Amino acid sequence: NTAFNQKLYLIINQCFLKHFGDLALKMSQFAGHCRFVWNKVLSLNLARLKEKQGIIWYGEADYWSKVWKRSEEFSFLKDAPAHCIQQKLRDLAKAFKDAFDKNQPSKRIPKPRKRGVHDSFRFPEPKHIELNGRQVKLPKLGWIHLFKSQDIVGVVKNATVTKHAGHWYISIQTEIDIEIPSHPANTAVGIDVGVSKLFALSDGTTKEPLNSFKKHQNKLAKLQRRLSKKKKFSSGWQKQKVKIQKLHAKIANCRKDYLHKSTTEFSKNHAMIVIEDLQISNMSKSAKGDMEQPGRNVKAKSGLNKSILDQGWYEARRQLEYKQKWRGGDLLAVPAKYTSQKCSCCGHVDKESRGSQSEFCCTKCGFALNADINAAKNILAAGHAVLAGGAEPLGAAVKPEPLAA
Repeated sequence: NTAFNQKLYLIINQCFLKHFGDLALKMSQFAGHCRFVWNKVLSLNLARLKEKQGIIWYGEADYWSKVWKRSEEFSFLKDAPAHCIQQKLRDLAKAFKDAFDKNQPSKRIPKPRKRGVHDSFRFPEPKHIELNGRQVKLPKLGWIHLFKSQDIVGVVKNATVTKHAGHWYISIQTEIDIEIPSHPANTAVGIDVGVSKLFALSDGTTKEPLNSFKKHQNKLAKLQRRLSKKKKFSSGWQKQKVKIQKLHAKIANCRKDYLHKSTTEFSKNHAMIVIEDLQISNMSKSAKGDMEQPGRNVKAKSGLNKSILDQGWYEARRQLEYKQKWRGGDLLAVPAKYTSQKCSCCGHVDKESRGSQSEFCCTKCGFALNADINAAKNILAAGHAVLAGGAEPLGAAVKPEPLAA
């Protein structure tokens, strides 16, 4: 491949800021000021939309933010760096622009930011950011010690400071020139995701699910019961809420760590990975129904939904997408229809072939294999068909033919 320069935006995550006290108070104030201007301009825009008037875009919003700084009521906005507030207003303008974009029907009107949920601010100017080993200098914060998850390579573009579960993190975005990578491996694999087996590969490899939420479910329920007995917004209630936030963060970190290790292994060993094009949001919808048409098997479906969301199927797909791009590999998503009902040996499709969750025995040729591995082989075959340019639907379910006497 011909080498060429392209932009790579590298996010350095998990950089825990060590200093607390006054520094943490300052960062909380900066996040609060940015959240304030977002909510204030948002409320003005929502009122204008209700009156069928034009909304406030960035230029006008920036003008009003400067007016608010000179007023007595909102003079506290002077404490925050001006470019952080301006960046927050740019983000709000972009959110409204996306909401009105007809080519993006999934976009929605921006919502108000909440304290404890949206605590972040960004320094958009690289000239205001200085790095020196394990220290970073930010405007109005000074030099801050941090733990780096990896070396910061390239030209610094911006820095985002975020509070999550009581800890402060900084993400450094950089720009570097890279060549088109060439994947070191030359193999292809199909991957089937499931509840009993998180990953089943067409080469026969399987990985068990971590079930991080299930392991901490009882502890989380106990902490939530204690929270419900405390007076809302009291000091005890605040402390208990922080404990719950930290447990949620631990559950999410365990899940992401397991998925990162698994997807990195798959990406390193295979140049092409074929997965099912699953609609996770539709698969995990509630089965409650309504008063006129109540749902059936609601409890069982609720347990299945919880298991699906606990595995992180979409997160696994997202990680495979960018890791394959980094290494020069390919990720291909194929329709999931009939992959679990088709025999990977003879191609016969019959739902009766899958007798249980883990067993597959073809009703035509008698081929027997683990059901998840059989599905992974079908997924890989569908990927090869797409690459060959002759892809066809996997077929419709048919009744098994009578066996000869």
